[in-house]
Parts: sequence; C-alpha cells; structure tokens
Amino acid sequence: MRFMVIVKAGEESEQGAMPSEQELAEMGQYNEQLVKAGILLAGDGLHPSSKGARVRFDADSNATVVDGPFAETKELIAGFWILQVSSREEVLEWVKRAPFRDTEIEVRQVFDTDDFGDALTPELREAEERLRATVAEQHGA
Repeated sequence: MRFMVIVKAGEESEQGAMPSEQELAEMGQYNEQLVKAGILLAGDGLHPSSKGARVRFDADSNATVVDGPFAETKELIAGFWILQVSSREEVLEWVKRAPFRDTEIEVRQVFDTDDFGDALTPELREAEERLRATVAEQHGA
C-alpha cells in the first residue's frame, strides 16, 4: 500500500523560513530510517505558495491560473513523502516518529490500479502499465 504523507504549511514555511541545522539533521536521520526500512518512494519539501500557482477549471474545461501566495495556510502543504508500507497502521507508526513540533501531518492512501475495479478495463490497465514503465525507464528506476 502506498500512502502520501502531507506536511501542512505554517506561517514560518509560508514566509520561506528554512529549517535550522538541527532540524535538517533530525529530518535527515528520519529519512535515513525510512530508506533503511525500504519504504521511502519519494519525499521533498516545497517552496512557499508565493512561488506557486493554482489552476482552476470551469465547467467547460477552461483553465485560469491564479498566482500565489494563498491566504489559508491551513490548506497548504510544506512537504511530502510517498511511503510503501503493508498497512495504514504501519504508516501511522512511522509518521508518529517524524521529528516535528507544533505542526500537523495528513496521511492519505494512494490509489492502486486494483482500486478502480471494472472501470479500469484491460485496455486501460495495459495503457497505465505502459505509462508507468515509461516513467520508470525515463528516471532510471
């Protein structure tokens, strides 16, 4: 099972404040534990929303770009991990070990192809597998 672990933004991260040397060391140690456990698929911090944009689509699929910053910091993301674990309980145990103070982390399961049931026809499944193989090849996985 794959899970996205979402680190919520706060005022400091939205102001572009960088972590301290100690915080970076703690995060590095935590990331090393995830790698040694063989569960880390991806993970990174994000720049503040002032450097970002949102793309809104109307009912006719017309796109409008809205540049950041965005006011509601509780709705923003400061970083993420993608973890491959055996259960929801396992991912929660790992997240509880994260070296954070005064923040909130959201955990969401990532859909797997089997989750789509009959709507994912054999043809669509094959196309999805080809895309995943191409991406893996492009990135040396």
